[in-house]
Parts: sequence; C-alpha cells; structure tokens
Amino acid sequence: MYKGYNRFLPLFFLIVFILPFNLQYTSVSDYYNDDFRTVIITGVDDLNSQLNKLEQNALNYKKGNLTLKELKEQLTETRNSFKRSEYILEYYYPEHIKAYINGAPLDHPDPLPIDKNASGDYYNLNPEQYRNSMPIDNLEAGHYKGEVKIVAPVGLQVLDETLYTDDNPHREEVYKLAKEVRDSYQVLVTAFKSRAFFYDFEVMEACRLELVRITARGITGFDTPGSLNAMEEAASSLTGIEKALEPLLAKADANLNKSIKGLFKKSVSVLNKSRNFDAFDRLNFITEYINPLYKQLLDLQLSLHIKSSAEVHAATPSWNAYSTNMFSEDFLNPYYYSLLKEENDSDALRDLGRKLFYDTGLSKNGIMSCASCHKPELAFSDGYKKSFASIEGKSVLRNSPSLINSVYADRYFYDMRAYDLEEQAEHVVENHMEFNTSFEVLVQKLNSDKVYREQFNAVFKTNTLVTRYQFSSALSSYVLSLRSFSSPFDLYMQGKSKELPKDIKAGFNLFMGKAGCATCHYMPTFSGLVPPLYDENESEVLGVLKHPDTLMVDIDYGRIANGVIDEKHEIYRNSFKTVTVRNVKLTGPYFHNGAYETLEQVIDFYNEGGAAGKGLDYELPNQTLPPDKLGLSKKEIKELIAFLESLTDNPSSFKK
Repeated sequence: MYKGYNRFLPLFFLIVFILPFNLQYTSVSDYYNDDFRTVIITGVDDLNSQLNKLEQNALNYKKGNLTLKELKEQLTETRNSFKRSEYILEYYYPEHIKAYINGAPLDHPDPLPIDKNASGDYYNLNPEQYRNSMPIDNLEAGHYKGEVKIVAPVGLQVLDETLYTDDNPHREEVYKLAKEVRDSYQVLVTAFKSRAFFYDFEVMEACRLELVRITARGITGFDTPGSLNAMEEAASSLTGIEKALEPLLAKADANLNKSIKGLFKKSVSVLNKSRNFDAFDRLNFITEYINPLYKQLLDLQLSLHIKSSAEVHAATPSWNAYSTNMFSEDFLNPYYYSLLKEENDSDALRDLGRKLFYDTGLSKNGIMSCASCHKPELAFSDGYKKSFASIEGKSVLRNSPSLINSVYADRYFYDMRAYDLEEQAEHVVENHMEFNTSFEVLVQKLNSDKVYREQFNAVFKTNTLVTRYQFSSALSSYVLSLRSFSSPFDLYMQGKSKELPKDIKAGFNLFMGKAGCATCHYMPTFSGLVPPLYDENESEVLGVLKHPDTLMVDIDYGRIANGVIDEKHEIYRNSFKTVTVRNVKLTGPYFHNGAYETLEQVIDFYNEGGAAGKGLDYELPNQTLPPDKLGLSKKEIKELIAFLESLTDNPSSFKK
C-alpha cells in the first residue's frame, strides 16, 4: 500500500499470527471472514478463464479464423472481468498489475531489470525463474539487478488501444500481447490461492480505493484509450466491489445496508444508460453517487469498528482512509510527502519557516529570497516567463510553478530531479543562478544571528547551534502549510456551496471526458500525482513549442538531463513533470518555458495534439500526448477555461 510496504507483505503475514494487533481484535475470527475468500478467488478464477479465452481467440485471429469484431468482444468480456476484481488485484499487487496486466500503453523502464547471466545460487533459482516465482511487488531483485532498459508496454490497455485504433492490427503482435498478459497473470492466481486470510480492513479499504480509481481514472477513459468503454467498465468495477462487501453489509444496520445497496444499484444503472463517452455527466455522477457511496462505505467501516490499514501497520499513509469526500482537504496526508513528521510540526515551526521564506539575507547577494520567485498574490508563482536570477539581467532555466499544494508530490522541479521538499531546498540554495551559496555558509549566517539562534532553540527546545536539518524542517513546515482546497469548485464538490454555474459544470465534464485533461491531471490535486494512492508523479512529453505561433519545438531537454541515475533515456527527452492546473488563473504564463501567455493558447495547443499534431512528430517521436485533434469548439474552450478558473483559491490567506 505505502512506500516500501508491499515488498514486506509476506513477512508481515508471518508475524501477524505470532504478535496480536494493537487493536480491538483479539483473534483471527475478529477480522477474518471466509466469505471474503470465496468472492475473491471466484473473481480471480473468472479472470483467469477469460484470459485463457482471450489468448485462444487471439490465436484464432492470428490464423485468420476469427474476425476483429469477435476478438474485440472477447477483450471486452476480459476487461470487464478484470474490472470486477480490480479492487483487490490492485490492492495487493499494484506494481505487478501496472507492469504486466493493465499498464499504460507507453514505453517505460523495465520494472524489474535483471542480469540474465547472474548466478542463481542465492535463491536456488536462475534470474528468469526468480522473476516468475511471485508477483513483482514481493520480489527482491537486488542480487539479480541488471542495467535499466526501456521496454515496450504490455497488458490489457495496450490491447484495447491496438484493437480499436488500427483497422488491421498486426495479428502476430496481438497474439503475443494476449499470451503475455495471460502468462503474467498466472503468478497472481497462485499468490491469491496461497493466501490463508483476507481481512475485513483490507477488503473495505480496497473497495473505497476502487471508488477513487473509478472517479480519477475509470470514467476519464484512462484505462480505455481505444474503445472508450469507460462507463461499462466502471459499472463492472462497482458490481465487483458490491459483491466483495456482501459479508460486511450483512452485519450492517438495516438502514445503512439498504442505503448502500441502493446507491450501488443507481450508480450502475446510470452508467449502463450513459455509454456515450463525451456526453456522460461526470459531475453529477460524482456528486450524486460516487462521493455519497464513498462516505457511506466509511460509515459502514466505522459502524463495524474496522480500523484502517495505516493503523494496523503503524504506517504514514498518503491517502486518508477516514476522509468522507474525495475533494476534501483531508483526503490526502501532506506528511506522507515530507521528511517532516506531523508530530514534529507546529505553528511555531511554520512561523519560523515563513520568516526564512521571505528572508533575502540568506542568499549570497542579499537580494533574493524564496518569495522572489513565489509571490503569495500569484498563488506563489511570479508572473514571468522565466524567473529572474540572482545575476542581474539573467533568468533561470524555467518558469516558476505555484507552491500551493506543491507538497503533494514525490518528485519536485519540472525535471523531477528532487525527491522531497528538503532536497528541493538544497538545489535552490546551491544553484549559482539563485541563492548561489551553500548550506554551510547559510547555517553560519543563522548561527551568527542572535535572534535566529534564539528562535531556533525555542522551537526545537535545544541550546545548540542551528543545523541544516532544523533549517530544512522549518522551511518545509511553511511550504507544507501552503495547502488549499477551498476554491468555488471545491466548495461545491464538498457540499458547502449549492450552486455552480452551468459553464463550469460543462467545463469540468469536458476536462474529465472529451478534452482528455484528467488522464494526466488527476483529481483532486489536478496534477500528475497518480491515484488512487497518490504516491507517484508522472511526467509527459507534450511537444511544447518555443512560442505558440512557431513550429519550433522548445529545446529544453527536461527529465533526461536531470542528473538522476537511470533516467538518461530517450523517453525522458523533453519530458516534464505534470504540474497542477489549480490556480492557473493566477499563475500564467504557462508551461516550463513560460511561452504561452493565455489559457486560450494553452488549450489550443492541446486541441491541436501538441507538436506531433502539428506535424512535428519526427522531432518528438516519443511524445506521450496523443497527437489526435480534440475537436473542441470555441464554446467548449470557454467552458473549459471557466472550470479551470473556478479552481482559484483566495491567495489572501497566504500573504506574508
């Protein structure tokens, strides 16, 4: 579930029968119900059967004995079967599913690079045998680790795109894909059937996370890049989790049981009646069905005294299992993303961090502070194409992004070179175009300042010299505090406002549907932080131009040049972090190079399909933005902008 957690699941389940949970549970029977196993294994077996049929049908298609239409029908059956069990497959084995079963149709680094010539003495298995011995989530491949290489995508999403975007897909390739996904699934069948227990807190959490997945990735079409069978698959997902919850619903209060079952029935009915991808009213579906269901499943959890997995495992989660709304401020846990722990944070630490943020005396020339490039009134951006450098007449490499909600990330900067807020600060301090100093010199300044010394000692309850760690903690505390989910759109989604203009509603539906924005800018952060666990950032190759009126691709290499080991691959050339679109009304100009002055220019860029859509695919063969034109009308563009501007928070609460 959480960073580094899945890898140790087998060890945990060995320990759990020796040491009791530090909870209300006193025996296995308190949190285990054999009915879970029946439902889960039935679903796992059904998908296995469908994958076998898919492989056989693909073989017949390869031989010319099956039509493309018939193969598509089998793929639909297979994908719906997958969706009915997705909640539990993704919960236990998210890395394996992403790598081999349902990953995005893009080239990517090998998730388990192994040296095929390595000795098999350690595990008494050769590298290939070890790779196939258990799900990738549970493997420790350090002994066999080979050079990272880029591999082609495999899995059900790839098949969906292949069969639906090509009138005559390559028969051999189609069969190979079907066989690979079927073969990769076998290790999951074994893993599930080897599990002795399935716990109530796991099933409950898996089902609520599936609701998040349906909202953030299912109904947006992320999983169905070719067929756009998003509504049908979402209905299958809901059917699967309702079945899984039957043992818990049987224990629930009668009124709650009836209400939850009613919401499931209505949700599936709405999806079954709404197969037109572009016309589907996603806003109404989320507010009237999915969000209420998300809350009522929490009510069910609390009524049965079921704890969260974070409590069971004493972990710091990214997702708050006790949140009641997917758009609430407490939906995600900011302390998951920082080295600063919640118990070590305080108002005093934040106030100290604010003082450091605005202090120009920390830079070498004494004229630059963090606020020089991150102004509160501009949602902590600065309004320039590229931020001014500490050297007169010069600018830094890229545009200044907003800091509001910036804590919700596992990688920082446009090129994703930093892994936490503390490391981000290091890059700014030592960059010769910015603070142009070092932590040693900076800490010396703080220690030579009597007022700072006293403040640091008061906050940290010490009587020592200020340390780099203390400086980073204070600054992180302030940046971490720059969070807001109180825009007009948020207030409506949270039920705190009853009205939302029609153009904003239409714009949201475009964002989540026809315009394809939400397949990269995931709700509720509307950034590249990947749901449902929001523990990984994505970057994209968009094909941003030097200027919207030219046909010249911007020459900034982006992620390929970030200095991170194992990221010097062509798929990362011109690749940049997917930043939030919250507060875009305040944060122009746009993109990493600040070349686009208006939101109209930005949307026109996407409407045309990026550089590739303008015929420049030869310059960016690795563009990840689909080159297809979106066909947005002028009216739709205005509606999309209305929605984007509704994501504007009041910056006055963040002023110095």
